[in-house]
Amino acid sequence: MIINSSSIAERYSRQIAFDGWSDARQQLLGQSRVLIVGVGGLGSWVAELLVRAGVGFLRLADYDTVEISNIHRQAMYDELDAQSGMYKADVAGNHLRQINGKCKIEPACEKLDRFNIFDLTDGIDLIIDGTDNFWTRFIINDYCVKNGMPWIFGGAVRAEGQMAVIIPGKTLCLRCLLDYPPAQCDDSSCAQSGVFGPAVAAVAAFQAMEAIKYLGGCDEMLNPHVMKLDMWSNRVQYFDATSHEKIEPCPCCDLHEFEFLEP
Repeated sequence: MIINSSSIAERYSRQIAFDGWSDARQQLLGQSRVLIVGVGGLGSWVAELLVRAGVGFLRLADYDTVEISNIHRQAMYDELDAQSGMYKADVAGNHLRQINGKCKIEPACEKLDRFNIFDLTDGIDLIIDGTDNFWTRFIINDYCVKNGMPWIFGGAVRAEGQMAVIIPGKTLCLRCLLDYPPAQCDDSSCAQSGVFGPAVAAVAAFQAMEAIKYLGGCDEMLNPHVMKLDMWSNRVQYFDATSHEKIEPCPCCDLHEFEFLEP
């Protein structure tokens, strides 16, 4: 189905009506290009929210297939997908094209590493973290600091989550917050400790909103904090991410040591 310009205006009319938004900002969003690393719990929700909002291009990097244990917390996937053996990136791509035919979707059925990150980020304006391990996040952080590319960090386990907008030169980077990947830093932590879908969706919603702000040119409205939430205990905490008295310089953003990009 071909969607004409009047239909496009109608599609985003409720979004454009918001005081902080405009036709011009909507056009910026429609011209933006985003890489989502991992389209599982966080990434699947973020991808759908951005496509519905009108992002222009999404590259989806994920090497996993859909499993039945994914469905309770990962948007877009159903029982038939779990039986199909298809890659999440392909399944998500098919679903997202049905939501918004104007958004170009490019699945990349591969795991991001220090070798392919240069190709996966080609032409990209923003990286969004939908991964399930800190090793990959540290690769993203090194790459982004080295190349001045913004990215949005997110994580969720149990009923807890955290999120931060990382803009090199303006905010703390991941290594300012965490010197090295923790020993338990992958999807096994969810299998062992559990995870609630609403916590995942909540973190993803914050990530998507920050992405929309950034891509629409609303930098002054970006969240300047590391946000932590506990949906079980009903707590939200904020830590300043723009100023920090470091006891020692950060190996990444201060000393420009990018060890996670090295062989």
